[in-house]
Amino acid sequence: MFLLAFALACQEPATPAADSGVSDRGEAPASSPAPPSLKRLTGAQYRNSMHALFGEGVLLPNSVEADERIEGLFAVGSAYTTISSYGVEKYEKAAYDIAEQVMDDDELRARWVPCTPVDVQDDDCAAESLETLGRLAWRRPLSADELEVLVLVSAEAAVVLDDFHDGLEFGFAALLMSPNFLYRVELGDGLTGGGGSYTGAYDDYEMASRLSFFLWDSIPDAELLDAAAAGELTNDAGLLAQVDRMLADDRVVDGVRNLFTEMLHLDELDDLNKDPTIFTYMSDDLAESAREETLLGIEALVFDDDASYLDLYTTQRTFLDRTLAAVYDVPAPEREGFGEVWLADDGGRRGFLGQASFLALNAHATSTSVTRRGIFIREVVLCQPIPDPPANANTAIPEVAEDAPTMRERIAVHLENPECATCHELTDPIGLGFENFDGLGRWRLAENGATIDPSGELDGGAFTDAWTLGQVVADHPQTGPCMTQTMLQYATGNVADDLDETLVDWHTDGFSANAHRILWLMRDVALSPAFREVGEIQ
Repeated sequence: MFLLAFALACQEPATPAADSGVSDRGEAPASSPAPPSLKRLTGAQYRNSMHALFGEGVLLPNSVEADERIEGLFAVGSAYTTISSYGVEKYEKAAYDIAEQVMDDDELRARWVPCTPVDVQDDDCAAESLETLGRLAWRRPLSADELEVLVLVSAEAAVVLDDFHDGLEFGFAALLMSPNFLYRVELGDGLTGGGGSYTGAYDDYEMASRLSFFLWDSIPDAELLDAAAAGELTNDAGLLAQVDRMLADDRVVDGVRNLFTEMLHLDELDDLNKDPTIFTYMSDDLAESAREETLLGIEALVFDDDASYLDLYTTQRTFLDRTLAAVYDVPAPEREGFGEVWLADDGGRRGFLGQASFLALNAHATSTSVTRRGIFIREVVLCQPIPDPPANANTAIPEVAEDAPTMRERIAVHLENPECATCHELTDPIGLGFENFDGLGRWRLAENGATIDPSGELDGGAFTDAWTLGQVVADHPQTGPCMTQTMLQYATGNVADDLDETLVDWHTDGFSANAHRILWLMRDVALSPAFREVGEIQ
C-alpha cells in the first residue's frame, strides 16, 4: 500500500502560473532566491495536521520518524531528512489506525463520508469522500488520475470485505501515508532552462502550504485553499489579506509556540535528567512546567503586549505553577495551574535566561555547565556558531580543590590551554554569568563555601551578574539580526548560507524600525521574496 502511495506522488498536478510580489512596505532589494526543497512534515506538523483533519480526540502514534535539527531548527532539518524503512512501517500503521478510527466514529464518518452508498461498491460516493479529504490532506485538489487510483483501491477493498466503509478505509489510509501528505511538495511554478531546473515563484497551492506551516504549523484551512483556487495567493493584495487573516486567527498561537520551541530547544526538556540526590527539587513535572513557563511568557509578550522581542531577556513578568515556584523560592500564584508573577528587583532572576528551561537544560546532570550556557547564547541568541571540539580534546572539568572551589577557578584550565581557549574564551565567560543558578536553576550565592563571582563581559558589554547580563544580551547588536535570520530559516527551511544577505539585512532593518515585534516580522517574512520566490536548482 505504501508503494501505491508513492506511485500516486508521481502524478504531476496541474499548477497555475504565479507572479511574485513585494512586501507591502515597499520594493524589496534585488535578491537571489534560494533553491526549492522537498520538506518532510516534522513530528509536530504531522500531529497538528491529523488533529486539524480529525479533531483532538483522534489517537496518534507516540512517535513517527525522528526529526533532525539542522542549524538549530527542525524546520531546516526537514528539508534534508527522508523516511527510513522502519519509518515507512510506522507511517503506514498510523494511517490505517487513523482511518479505522474515522470509520468507527459516527461523527467523523458523517463528516468525511457525506454521501450514502447505494451498494458495497459506490465509486461516486467514494470519489466524493476521497476528493474532499484529499484536498485538505494534500493541500491541493487531487488530479483525475490520482482520484481514479484511490477510488479503485477503495472499490477493490470494499468488494473483498463486503462493506463500503471498510473499503473506503483503505482509500483514506492511502491518502494519509502518501508522500503528498507526508512531504511538502513546494518546488515552484514551472521548468525553465536546461536540466529540468525550477525557477520563478511558488504557485498558489504551494503558497497556501507554505503560509499554513509557517504561521500555524499545520495544514491550510478551507478558506486558504479557496483563496489558492482563486489565484489570490500570487498577487500582493490577495496574499496580504490572507496573511493578516491568519495572523489574527487563534491558530497563530500554535505557530509561535512551535517557532520558539524549536529555536530555544524546548523539546529537549523531554529528556531532562538530573541527579535527585544533588538537585532535591527535581521532579517528574519540572520539565513540562519549565517549558510551559517559557511559552506562556512568549505568548504574553507577542500577543498580549505586541512587545519587543528583546524584552524576552529583561522582562520581570513570568508564569509559574507550584513546581516552579518552589524552585524559584517565591509564593505560588495559584493553587493549581499557572499564574502571573512579577519577579522582584533584588531576586537576581529575570527574562528567559533566568528560567529553568534555559538554566536546567544547559547544564549537566550533576552540575552547572558554563560552556553549554555560553554556547547557547552564542549559537541560538546571536547566531554565532561555535565549532565542535577536536575528537581528542579533554573536556573534563578539574575536581573541586582548596584553591579552586568555584567553577570560575576550575574552568581556568580551558582558557589557559591554547587548543581549548579559541572556543572557550567565546563561551565560558558568558556562562560564568549564570553561576548564581545551579544546574536546576535554583538561586545560590556560594559554591563549596566560596562566594560566586558572576561578573564578566560579552563582546564589550560588561555585566555584574545574570540580571545585568540579560540587558547586555538584549542590547547586543546581533540579537535582533539573529532573530530575523532564524525567522527566515524557520519560514523557508533554508540553511543560512542559502539566504540572500541583502534581503536578510532588509528584513533586519524593518524589524528594528518596528520595535522588534515578532508578529510584525512574521508578516514581513510571509510577504517577502525570500518566501514567495524560488531559485534555480543547480
